[in-house]
Amino acid sequence: MPEMMYRRILLKVSGESLAGDQPIGISTDVVRFIAEEVREVHRLGVQVGMVVGGGNIFRGVEASAQGMDRTSADYMGMLATVLNGLALQDSLEKIGVDTRVQTAIQMQQVAEPFIRRRAIRHLEKGRVVIFVGGTGNPYFTTDTTAALRAMEIAAQVVCKATKVDGVYSADPMKDPAATKFDELTYLDVLSRRLKVMDSTAVSLCMDNGFPIVVFNLHERGRLRQLVFGERVGTLVRGG
Repeated sequence: MPEMMYRRILLKVSGESLAGDQPIGISTDVVRFIAEEVREVHRLGVQVGMVVGGGNIFRGVEASAQGMDRTSADYMGMLATVLNGLALQDSLEKIGVDTRVQTAIQMQQVAEPFIRRRAIRHLEKGRVVIFVGGTGNPYFTTDTTAALRAMEIAAQVVCKATKVDGVYSADPMKDPAATKFDELTYLDVLSRRLKVMDSTAVSLCMDNGFPIVVFNLHERGRLRQLVFGERVGTLVRGG
């Protein structure tokens, strides 16, 4: 077996991807598929931290644009990530993967509070740790949460799961002439305003030299290829 390139990863899963073909809600088929992909690398000994969004249930930015108080809207979005995290936990546990859910917003009957050293200990014991509740603060996206948690748990890479196989010059679903980038620098992403992660998350990764891989998690085996260092999706790193 080839040597693994990444032994501790932070996997960012968008809320929208959990909805599958539905406009809103949670697709149990999609959640099960993601759980199976995570189990495959977990069995190889990869330590997996996960951050999940909440856009399939509620998007704070959109609600704010419609007149809702931004802080209230963002807290509602954070709570939506908890629902998704519990769905992922249930699916992972049902296929034999030990998990812990840690939340930035305390709710003791539902999940542990986020404690960095405890999260690292869970990873070392072979548990998948699912981080929910965002950063616990409004005005920060779950992309930024992913970058932050990756650094806090000393992951080696941020794996940004999307519905397409990398970063394109335009939306490939709308523009057939869109071209895919195999590799980009952080400055490329920021200057071209490419939709990789939000600018705060990209800047945080850039300042700390953290690589980002944007890939399609909905293609079976892609996460396994990624941890072995195979060319998957788009790699974002320093120039």
